[in-house]
Amino acid sequence: MFFREIVEPLADSFDPANVQVYNEIMRAWDLRPVATATTVPDSVEIVHVLSRVTLGADIKITSMVLDAMKRRFPEARIVLAGGRKSAELFAADTRIEHLEAPYPRTGPVSSRIAFGQELRGRLGGARRIVVDPDSRMTQLGLVPVCEPEHYFHFPSRSVGGPMDNLTDLTNAWLLETFGVEGNACVAPRLFTVEGDRPRAAVSLGVGENESKRIGGGFEAELIRMVGGRYRTVWVDRGAGGEEARRVTAAVASSGVSDRVRFWEGSFAGFASLVGQSDFYVGYDSSGQHAAAASGGPLVSIFKGAASDVFRNRWSPKGSGRQSIVNADELTPAEVLSAVIEAGTRP
Repeated sequence: MFFREIVEPLADSFDPANVQVYNEIMRAWDLRPVATATTVPDSVEIVHVLSRVTLGADIKITSMVLDAMKRRFPEARIVLAGGRKSAELFAADTRIEHLEAPYPRTGPVSSRIAFGQELRGRLGGARRIVVDPDSRMTQLGLVPVCEPEHYFHFPSRSVGGPMDNLTDLTNAWLLETFGVEGNACVAPRLFTVEGDRPRAAVSLGVGENESKRIGGGFEAELIRMVGGRYRTVWVDRGAGGEEARRVTAAVASSGVSDRVRFWEGSFAGFASLVGQSDFYVGYDSSGQHAAAASGGPLVSIFKGAASDVFRNRWSPKGSGRQSIVNADELTPAEVLSAVIEAGTRP
């Protein structure tokens, strides 16, 4: 509750003043910003990159860091420290190794801090650096996980202006710090996607945050509209439970259930499916970043964003066509019209 109600809103605001408030609150656990390195070594044996913990952030930000480190240190071992689900996003990339380090997303603050302190003993290596993309593992740069001369921290919450996107801010930091840029990417193990093309992928997950949803019959109408334009529509059932029941009911009411197939596997599997689809649409979630990294056309529906800055920071950005719909300023019918105008036709 403390993290969800106090800490996370402070971090998500992207307000430098709130960054200071966060740091002051964390001083109660004797945490202070960790000093970072000023000189990049010419060569290293191991580059440890810390997961951002959430899958969307690991695609949008961490994957860019991994890609840049592969370019900057072509002979080094590139090791992602994080949970299994994050590692699955890059399972097909032979340059990226995995250090299993599942961050405790529940429990007292003390256990989360202890996790970071214990991680320090696992990030060993005679010639190595640690790159921290503002990870919860270090409580956003407050828990030291190596010596300062080996530590590089991207202060994602306090850089840039109100219109800047995290994709651009990450690349600016990488270029300034390491002299290289990176591309957002996903490399899950591929599987054969069933269903005729053109094919669409839909995600209506909100991570238990109901403020992101559009109620009424919107979701059924969205699926009906997409099903009228694509021969196969894959709909993610998410983690099951209430979310699965909700999207199943929406499909049943859509009138195009004969064109719909449900995805019920891992998120990495869904990311593979998105990469093999011709269009993606969904609420603000991890799926939009998988679609952007895959280079396909997408529509992202933002509702209940903490602020305009938050929406600007986290809007998907990639080589394909992205359309961002601000549902806080539109009626459900206007959101559907915006999706149509965004070019959902193959």
